[in-house]
Parts: sequence; C-alpha cells; structure tokens
Amino acid sequence: MPLSTILSTALLGFGTGLALIVAIGAQNAYVLRIGLLGRTRLTVPVVLVCALSDAVLIAAGVAGIGAVVEAAPQVVTAVRVVGAGFLLVYAVFAARRALRPSGEALTADVDAGVAGVAADAAVAADAGVAAVAAESARPDLPRAGVRDRGRVPDDPPSATDARPRGETRATDTRPRGETRAAATTTRAAVLTAVAFTWLNPHVYLDTLVFLGSVANQQPGDLRWWWAAGAVTGSVVWFSALGLGSRLLRPLFARPGAWRVLDGVIAVVMAALGVKLLIGG
Repeated sequence: MPLSTILSTALLGFGTGLALIVAIGAQNAYVLRIGLLGRTRLTVPVVLVCALSDAVLIAAGVAGIGAVVEAAPQVVTAVRVVGAGFLLVYAVFAARRALRPSGEALTADVDAGVAGVAADAAVAADAGVAAVAAESARPDLPRAGVRDRGRVPDDPPSATDARPRGETRATDTRPRGETRAAATTTRAAVLTAVAFTWLNPHVYLDTLVFLGSVANQQPGDLRWWWAAGAVTGSVVWFSALGLGSRLLRPLFARPGAWRVLDGVIAVVMAALGVKLLIGG
C-alpha cells in the first residue's frame, strides 16, 4: 500500500475528527476550566481521560459496535436522561460560583512551581497552620511565657523550644494534608471528566456511529489508518485545550474573569441539559 495513500487517509481522519470535536460543549468547557488552573496533576489526567475515551469509542465504532448502538436506541435514551441531569446539576454549581464567588484567582505556588488557586488556604487550615499563626500573633500571650511555663527560670531554653510552635506543627502535618487533598482533587477531576464524556449521548452517536461509519467506508486496512488519524486529532485537541489554556492565565488572575467564565459555562451546561431532556 503506497505511503501517500496511508498519509492522505490518516489526514482525512484527522481533519474529520477535529471538525467534529472542536465545538463549544460541556466536555470542552470543563477541560478548559481545569487547564486554566495551571495544575499539571489535574490537567494531564483529565486530558488523558478524554483522549483515551475517544480512542476507545472510535476503535469500537470501526469494529462495528456502532451498529449495536443504533439497534438499541433505549440505551442512548437512558444515557441522555442521566446526562441531562448531570449537566443541569453542574450548571447550578457553575452559576453559584459566578454569582457568589469565593475569591478564586490564580496565585503563584512557589513550592510546586505552578499556579494554584485560593483554595490552597483550605489545605493550610486543615494542617493547623492558620490556627497556630493566630495563636502566635496574640499580644496578650508572649511566646516565652507560654513556652517556659513550669520550668525553672534559670533553665536555658532548648533548641527544640527555640523553634516557633507554628513551624514545628506545619512541618509535621502539612505535607500529609497536601498529599491527601491533592489525591482527592485529582480523583474528583478525573471522575467529573469521565461523567462529561460517557454520560453524553452525542459522544456515542459522533464516535461509534458517525466516525465508525465513515472509517468503514475506507477500503481494507485503510479504515484503521483513518481511525488513527481521528484519534490523533482528539489527542491534539484536548492537549492543546488543556495545556495551552495556560496562556490565558494572566487574564484569569482576576476573580472577575472566573465569574464570567463560570457564567458562560453555566449557560452552556444548562442549554445542553435542556436540549438533551427535550430529545435534541
């Protein structure tokens, strides 16, 4: 088989896949929001979930699973109802963030070398840092008096006592709190990405049915080269959307920009949810 034929077929699949996936939708809006946080530990898993899901669905469509989906419309209907409910609930949360912001804005995270959000303060609070800092700042309780209580006055303070209490407690507890919070946040981001992908009935129609049908129009093994091109288009798009959105981070350093974004996301999610409910 000529190499030029393989390349042209793969490029055709690449273009078709991009044309189908590059649109304002629930999945893309979520990937954009995660990417704007600038946290690789969140963005990369979400991008992988979306790209790998497309790869599995496109391959299943080429293998003929699309015909099964077309023969069982009740399955698509069930997914449509559940997906609509999920989108409407997420729209409510996005609208609440837009109307009652929590001061979310990008800030410099020196330890990780990436940008974070103001929610990092919650992790520090869980580790007890905020409580210790407030106690140390009280003017009516000198640290020396508290630390030396019950000690002979002439006894010199030890090296351990010389360290601020807040420093010791923060050093001992914060890494575990950060690790636990990071794992929870990553798991939640991945599960949300899975829901946006697999609870959307259009993803089955677009990948299993449409892309699978177009791929199977290619002669012989060229159908798999066409599918490989479509999968590559999905990987390129989600990677560019998730990782490339960091270029917009200077704009989203202001909380007002997040309110606008969440407002747009709320409208998009609500519109898609209503459309699914009415059978669109």
